[in-house]
Amino acid sequence: MREIREDGIGVIVPYDFALDRELWRWCPVGATLHLTRTPHLPLPVSMAQARAVRAPGAVHQATHDLSAVLPGVVAYACTSGSFVAGAQGERALRETVLEAGVPAAVTTSGAAVGALRALGVDRVSVVTPYDEAVTDSLGRFLTAAGTEVVSTGHLGLSGEIWTVPEEVTADLVRRTVTPDAGAVFVSCTNLRTYDLLADLEAELGIPVLSANQVTLWLALAVLGRAAVGPGQALLDHRPDLGDGSILSTTETWQGAS
Repeated sequence: MREIREDGIGVIVPYDFALDRELWRWCPVGATLHLTRTPHLPLPVSMAQARAVRAPGAVHQATHDLSAVLPGVVAYACTSGSFVAGAQGERALRETVLEAGVPAAVTTSGAAVGALRALGVDRVSVVTPYDEAVTDSLGRFLTAAGTEVVSTGHLGLSGEIWTVPEEVTADLVRRTVTPDAGAVFVSCTNLRTYDLLADLEAELGIPVLSANQVTLWLALAVLGRAAVGPGQALLDHRPDLGDGSILSTTETWQGAS
């Protein structure tokens, strides 16, 4: 009998996530995603929602549920949930995932930091579908990580972000980017971006990163794999997996405790 082996990535997403199919587009043959969602809450997209979907109990249970299929890494795929509590909060999320019994943990916000570092970018324009308060929280997170946010643009949405037309996102990127930006980061895992990135990079002449892209880029690298995305500059670079600020493993976390 032929052995069947796939590299499994567990993915924890918020209850309102609707882009399962888009996440898969970054996966090479032989990589598998196992998605689970945090419990539903009657909250709009907001600072309160970002705090709720990162609740340790919910994240631990979601990771425990995923552990049955033995993923090689678990990605907490929510940008706002992983930046709203700052750098310490982002690391605490990774520690919560590890405590539930998986070998490695990454988050979307940590992956964004790792992507900017891999590209050598220290000045970034930020685009989000959020309101001003959540967008400002992302700016503080990136600033604390050593990246200067030179401009921001946001849509001010409180729900159904997955319905935003791609041309609306692309137009916001064009209106937000400034000449001194070394890259653009498009936040929110619930925003469609796969088909925008290569064309925008060719047009603007700088890397255009997105939340789902950086998440899969880092998670796949943990497994020794590369994400798939023709024309996406980030995918030609590898993250520094020895950098404890973007990746936690069972070995390194236990050593720090």
